[in-house]
Amino acid sequence: MKKLFIFFLFMTMTTFSQGKKDIHIGILADVSSNETSELLEKLKNEIKGVVGQDANVVFNSYLESNSNLKTSKDNYNKLLNNETDIILSFGVINNIMLYKEKAYPKPTIIFGSVNKDFMNLPKGMEKSGIDNLSYLIAPISYNDDLKVFKSLFDYKKIGILVEDYVIKELPVKELFDSYFSDKKESYKLIPISNNTTSISPLLNDVDAVYFAGGNFLKDEQQALLIKEINNNKLPSFSAFGLRNIENGVLATNQSGANLNQFFRRIALNIESIVSGINASELPLFINYKKRLIINYATATQIDFPIKYSLIAKADFIGGNNEVKNSISLSLLDIMNKVVNNNLALKSEKKNIELSEQDIRTAKSSFLPDLTASASGVYIDPEIAEISAGQSPEFSTSGKAVLQQLLYSEQASANIEIQKELKEAEKEAYNSSELDALLNSAVAYFNTLILKTNAAIQNQNLQITKRNLEFAEQNFEIGASGKSDVLRFRSQLAQNSQKLIEANNQLEQSFNTINQLVNNKISTKIDVDDIKLTDEIFKKYKSKDFFELLDNPKLQSIVIDFLVEEAKRNAPELKNISHNLNVIKRNYKLNDKGRFIPTVSLQGQYSLALSESGVGSAYPIGSPNIPDGTYNVGLNVSLPIFKQNQNNINKQKVKIQEDQLLIQQENSYLTIEKNINDSVLDLINQIANIEISKVSEETAKESLELTQNAYKNGAVPVIQLIDAQTNYLQAQLAKATASYNYLITSMQLERIIGYYFLMNSEEANSQFFQRANQFILNKN
Repeated sequence: MKKLFIFFLFMTMTTFSQGKKDIHIGILADVSSNETSELLEKLKNEIKGVVGQDANVVFNSYLESNSNLKTSKDNYNKLLNNETDIILSFGVINNIMLYKEKAYPKPTIIFGSVNKDFMNLPKGMEKSGIDNLSYLIAPISYNDDLKVFKSLFDYKKIGILVEDYVIKELPVKELFDSYFSDKKESYKLIPISNNTTSISPLLNDVDAVYFAGGNFLKDEQQALLIKEINNNKLPSFSAFGLRNIENGVLATNQSGANLNQFFRRIALNIESIVSGINASELPLFINYKKRLIINYATATQIDFPIKYSLIAKADFIGGNNEVKNSISLSLLDIMNKVVNNNLALKSEKKNIELSEQDIRTAKSSFLPDLTASASGVYIDPEIAEISAGQSPEFSTSGKAVLQQLLYSEQASANIEIQKELKEAEKEAYNSSELDALLNSAVAYFNTLILKTNAAIQNQNLQITKRNLEFAEQNFEIGASGKSDVLRFRSQLAQNSQKLIEANNQLEQSFNTINQLVNNKISTKIDVDDIKLTDEIFKKYKSKDFFELLDNPKLQSIVIDFLVEEAKRNAPELKNISHNLNVIKRNYKLNDKGRFIPTVSLQGQYSLALSESGVGSAYPIGSPNIPDGTYNVGLNVSLPIFKQNQNNINKQKVKIQEDQLLIQQENSYLTIEKNINDSVLDLINQIANIEISKVSEETAKESLELTQNAYKNGAVPVIQLIDAQTNYLQAQLAKATASYNYLITSMQLERIIGYYFLMNSEEANSQFFQRANQFILNKN
């Protein structure tokens, strides 16, 4: 019976044991790569572990066909003619070559995976029935993959990548023609070879790509093709395992974990042959559960929407092709953008501009006030007739009035008051800016915490999926009850919800940052990770500062210094100080200022423009009054008794002054308390970091020990999973501790009104000089 196969991997070395039979194993391969070399080493260890007690396993030959059928045949003959006892074969060309053989003189195992779409086995057939031949049939199917891909993405025309020699040797076209014959969708075969460097011209008329081949391409070549596909924003699916996904393919329905089953089955088959069982009697089928794996980085890169329903069904990985969003912000980036772009700060800054206008208004009191006016008058003719030319019937006139304030205590006080109020507004803005910078830092570190949390939640979800698989397997063999399966299904739903919440919380944190820096909320951003050991903290010396706080001998002195710095820097105290100056000036105005007179100058010029009608002429002999006249006057005023308002205002101002002094004293106490509390919080966070390091190291060591014990069958799998979960949680605790420490440090910097990252190295050096001098003075 004819059978056609497609397979994977591997090779190994040799070990010897005295007094045991030597078994020579020869390997036929199509091509090799770094990955196949690593996997061959794992296969070698598995075979040695299973067969090594009965025989000395010697891997005497490893021959590659380079995808050439004649070379494959020559290699096979070499193994038949040398000391090889068992032949392992993988690769399409080798399998085609072996299929054409009529007999198999030496035991031959065709391993990897045979695509079941090419098989047409009789019902119930579980062995090859061919002398000295065994092969493995795994649940790998192009048809099944296309159905899963269709459920993931509604493609209309799919491009299918297949090696050119496979298209020639196997009925690939007939297979896909049959699959698509009753479907609306269509396909396009895209041949590839070891020389293929670009497929972009072949992707113009497809909306998705399926990797039915290409698994034996070199990593660099495969990554190049995948990059072209992703650049064209095309969803992709692989018939193979995790390697393709890590290189950037969107999804696969095969898990890398299945290789362990292959290795174990191959080793058991070799053990059976060594013990005398004919290869024709070995089982054909190897079964495992498929897992949908999605490269989240690729999904993000090609703008592929991930349905929430997939979270419980699929495993998500980052992949080696992880691409950051075009906008990736550091802590310093965010802080600078907040200062320059934050809308709340821009609005607050307008108050300073308004205060500047208030000053100009106050100063305008000492500017001249010039008014010009014109009028026309009509007078009763009878009156005009007897007015002797003083009031003509028709007349027009104009006048100009100039008023100039020479001195006013109230106007002078108002100018000084408005200047102080402007300075108070500046300090209010400085306070808002410090708050905004703190908010931006907290938002940044919270985002890092949420990114870590989302990653840990995803890992925990994957562990729960494994737990469910183990529970289902145990239930199937009767080792446990259905309650374990139901428990893990419930846990799976809960973990899925937690992952959804974690991802949504992360998106909300990005929204917060976008709002703070005045980006569109929909802008896709990322944040750069940061650690206390990073160069930025060394450059701005903030790490040195917090190391001072970790010294118990200097702690109280450093706190005193910080209190003094905070009192010197605090914009809230400066704001109170300026308002106190306003109060004092108001008191002076209502006290001695009321005895200072207001002096002003006034001048007026009037001009008769026209006179006509009755009474417009002066009587004969009367002097002519000039058309233009002027007058100048000096006004001096002094309020002697102004309804007792001055005394009332003095008392009111005094109360306001007392109120501000109380606020000032309370601010002093608040600053001192907050600094002491923040220092204690920092010490707690320092201790937490150290404890979490120990916890992580302990959990890691525990995991390694449990893994070794599990490999030796000494502990159940649940214990291994618990150890892994504890390690992941310890990692999260460690990351959170570091970020919380940095948040607390930023809160302390806010209290002292000085952010190291926002000041120059020179200014930071001066800060430390003051600190060192203060410490020396105290000692």
